[in-house]
Amino acid sequence: MGDALAILIDGLLYASWLFTIAAGLTIVYGVMRILNMAHGSFYALGAYTAASMVGAWLRGGHAPLGSYAMLGLAAVAVGLVAGPVIERGLLRFTYGRDEIVLVLVTYALFLILEDAVKLVCGVESYFISEPYSLLGTVDLGPLSYPVYSGVIVAAALIIGLLLRWGMHGTRYGKILLAVIHDREMSAALGVDVRRVFLVTFTLGTMLAAIGGALTAPTVSVVPGMGVEVIVLAFAVVVIGGLGSVPGAALGSLIVGLVRSAAVHWLPAVELFTIYLVMALVLAVRPRGLFVAAEARKI
Repeated sequence: MGDALAILIDGLLYASWLFTIAAGLTIVYGVMRILNMAHGSFYALGAYTAASMVGAWLRGGHAPLGSYAMLGLAAVAVGLVAGPVIERGLLRFTYGRDEIVLVLVTYALFLILEDAVKLVCGVESYFISEPYSLLGTVDLGPLSYPVYSGVIVAAALIIGLLLRWGMHGTRYGKILLAVIHDREMSAALGVDVRRVFLVTFTLGTMLAAIGGALTAPTVSVVPGMGVEVIVLAFAVVVIGGLGSVPGAALGSLIVGLVRSAAVHWLPAVELFTIYLVMALVLAVRPRGLFVAAEARKI
């Protein structure tokens, strides 16, 4: 029972972290049909920015509780700056091209951003453990977990609920769904599709940065940290279905629990189990568990 409880809790914690990152990737694909390979770089930018801002805040002698506000501000800053600059400055010139071309463009952007991070931030590790240790720990039966892990779970739940409400409960969300269903018809009806693309890419960038900012206090922020993340996020959205937010949530849960079970029972095959699950799902459902609706042109 102790192992089962540990697997369940660890899996939920890992799934929450994954969903925060994968949600932005699947939204960008659902609206813009871009499999954004640079998503991992935005995650890394969020982590580096958060580490820098929290470090500056604490060195200034300010209250440690303010470091949590710095994490949020770092993610928002990365989203509002990097998202519009890249979408307006690069991606808008590629719309209408084949999806493989867009993958290559974003992969090239990923390589550029990785080197840009090294150029600006150097190759030394960044550490900001204060937000992680400040909240202490909590006992769940025989197990002890940092309270900060609950912050990541809460953030994932809030993001999921806000995305659900935003897409189905607001006027702009319904416009977004219309663009997902048929962008040509939406444009013919007067929807500014280019503006929708700008907002969507900014939102996706911000979600990746939120994942990086929340992760920064739990790990050492190092160059290359976005590489593994984009691979895992890609596995999640493929399992759940490209373009589906509920699919990203279910995919994150599946990957989280499978990875947790492997870590506890077969740590040598941790990564293999994730891709095994992806292969099995694709063998049965080639487009993922949740398939976004597509318009059929006659």
